[in-house]
Amino acid sequence: MKDLTGIFSALLVPFDKEGNIIEDGLREVINHNINISKVDGLYVNGSSGENFLLSTAQKKRIFEITKEEVGNRVKLIAQIGSLDLNEAVELAKFTTELGYDSLSAVTPFYYPLSFEEIKHYYKTIIDATDNTMILYYIPTLTGVKISLDQFAELLEDEKVIGVKYTAADFYQLERFRKKFPDKLIWSGFDEMLVQAAISGVDGAIGSTYNVQGQLSKQIFTLAKEGKVDEAYALQHKANDVIEKVLELGLYQTLKEILKIKGINAGYCKKPMKEFNEEKLPELKQLVEKYNL
Repeated sequence: MKDLTGIFSALLVPFDKEGNIIEDGLREVINHNINISKVDGLYVNGSSGENFLLSTAQKKRIFEITKEEVGNRVKLIAQIGSLDLNEAVELAKFTTELGYDSLSAVTPFYYPLSFEEIKHYYKTIIDATDNTMILYYIPTLTGVKISLDQFAELLEDEKVIGVKYTAADFYQLERFRKKFPDKLIWSGFDEMLVQAAISGVDGAIGSTYNVQGQLSKQIFTLAKEGKVDEAYALQHKANDVIEKVLELGLYQTLKEILKIKGINAGYCKKPMKEFNEEKLPELKQLVEKYNL
């Protein structure tokens, strides 16, 4: 199995005001993540990439640019999940051919699907390629909850190597770690990285790592080494930033931070609103205070 442990940025994608990809800007964001944030990999076309607002053509172009720009410098995970199963299969084949290190797919949402339907969704995608699969579990946004026994059924397939666990149920996380010691777990909540690391996750995938990648790697390493007090001290610092970013608008504010640093991070896709320019002075103070 490929080494997919560590800190992965959920890649931000720059768009112009008409919703077109700013390709040069995307390359800048990618290189900032690799050269400055020092992340171990990129999670491409997830929530932070505004995936569910994109056309199939846009998704493919983002996958292409990212692989072209990254080469083999860091690991790449392709989030190909979609309510359109045919699109998910098409993207799974496309990214596998591009050379992505693993696939990931969000649980199908909106419709109240049974577990058997969810299981069929994953099996259809997995059987379409020779690539591995990472389950993307984010019940707060999808409304889909999966029990340990249901996880066990999904994980019976050897191609399913683990889960991106974006849930606040740390009892389930502990049970998952004990029950599936040979599977990988990536934490999806940046603000609870210390707790996740203590609980035994193998890595983390998050949007704020686009601007706090190095700090997050320090937090993760210290926590895994048992230096919990030191890790918490840095988590407090990271969460000061996260708290302000959430207050001002998650994706808009992260892109604005990158702009302050000279990166053409563009705008969010509509119907997401633009960053409130009146808040720019206090955001600049935040960037300076925390050396983002």
